[in-house]
Amino acid sequence: MSLLEGPVAFVDLETTGTSATSDRVTEVAIVRVAEGEVVEEWSSLVDPGCSIPEDIQALTGITNEMVRGAPAFAQLRHEVLARLEGHLFVAHNARFDYGFLKNEFARFDMAFTADVLCTVRLSRRLYPEADGHSLDALIARHGLADPLDALETGVRAGRHSALGDARAILRFARVVERDRPADEVAAAVRRLLKIPSLPPQLPPDALEGVPEAPGVYRFFGVNDLPLYIGKSVNLRDRVRSHFTSDYRNANDHRLSAEIRRLDWIETAGELGALLLEARLVKEVAPLHNALLRRRRTAGVLRLPSLREAPEFVGLDEVDWDARGPGAEPLYGPFGSPRAARELLESVAAEAGLCWRLLGWEKRGGPCFARQVRKCRGACVGEETPEAHNLRLATALEARRIPDWPFAGPVAVVERDAARGLEEAHVLHQWRHLGTARGEDELASLAAARELPPFDPDVLKVLRRWLEAHPGRARALPSAAPFEPA
Repeated sequence: MSLLEGPVAFVDLETTGTSATSDRVTEVAIVRVAEGEVVEEWSSLVDPGCSIPEDIQALTGITNEMVRGAPAFAQLRHEVLARLEGHLFVAHNARFDYGFLKNEFARFDMAFTADVLCTVRLSRRLYPEADGHSLDALIARHGLADPLDALETGVRAGRHSALGDARAILRFARVVERDRPADEVAAAVRRLLKIPSLPPQLPPDALEGVPEAPGVYRFFGVNDLPLYIGKSVNLRDRVRSHFTSDYRNANDHRLSAEIRRLDWIETAGELGALLLEARLVKEVAPLHNALLRRRRTAGVLRLPSLREAPEFVGLDEVDWDARGPGAEPLYGPFGSPRAARELLESVAAEAGLCWRLLGWEKRGGPCFARQVRKCRGACVGEETPEAHNLRLATALEARRIPDWPFAGPVAVVERDAARGLEEAHVLHQWRHLGTARGEDELASLAAARELPPFDPDVLKVLRRWLEAHPGRARALPSAAPFEPA
């Protein structure tokens, strides 16, 4: 594919800072190209609604006085969107510009999605030997500067102006098309865009409408049972990646041959996607989801007392509902007794534990580990069972399943204003009771007396998420859990 055959939009922004969520746009420029020719150049200063830091003013040349009276993004949003829709979005360090625009649109509940090509990454791929890939480096190396830009009247067009930088990016694209073989450029662009190559049994529009949003996707074969269930914070990118030959793994090759259709379920955020994936995989056990399937061999380790050997207990043998503060510690979970044994063997070697007190030997005399000087002597009376098992418990502490850190059930609310989606995940005793999208559903879940089976994958998800997002869980019942905290 030709980089300039279009339609292509070369985009550059100036902003008040580097955070797409908290900083704002101060200038936007779009140079539109079709069939290799520039069809429009457009730029505008933007009133950010806040003060521009002095260092940013010095860098961009945009002062508070210059943006005073300029249109706010609210006034420009439809004009900007009309120029970008249907175009390949090209920018230098494209994640920056694309992220800022997505956030600006999201403030007005407007969705924006585009195929994005970053010229930093393109330069690195086509010129790997080059020293530096910043825009300044590209301008110097390829002679992209045009002194006439800075001389234009009535428009900002020099370096660190949005229009000047957008023009420089276009000039770099022209250099690439002039200097590099067409097939090399096409391969680089396809790889960077992760352009999918759909299998012949899927219709050409199979990926149309897949959103740039969190959620779960499902691949189906010839019947109604999913072949594979996956999740992502960006469904569009993740689903497309399965059909990009450069990024395939062996599982993707098999899926490509078997898939006949696909669908997806959007969620309000990442936690919802993780929990929904774990539940759906357990319910239908897709052929290609080996890792998240329910394992009948899964279990935990328990220490009945400081005088007894550790025991492996199946997950279904634990009364999870009765567990509370002061309950005996459990360690794991493990996919099988063998996995638990492998951990104990590793711990025993590091901590000098006794094979007899671990329950692995019944005969008298020194255990095997003692004979090879890796046991501290509990088997021959040089250490008490209590002292030995206390060291074992200490060594296992990193794998201890923690007590539920709340007095009862809690709700975690995720919301996406741009899509008008809001969900409350009800959690209790490291289990996901369900997800509500309204107060009535939430009240029903909060009042539930029967908890779902314990799922080690949900435990893993909740531990990581709650540690990374302290303070997000709200105790139930709550007067208005869907209201911002």
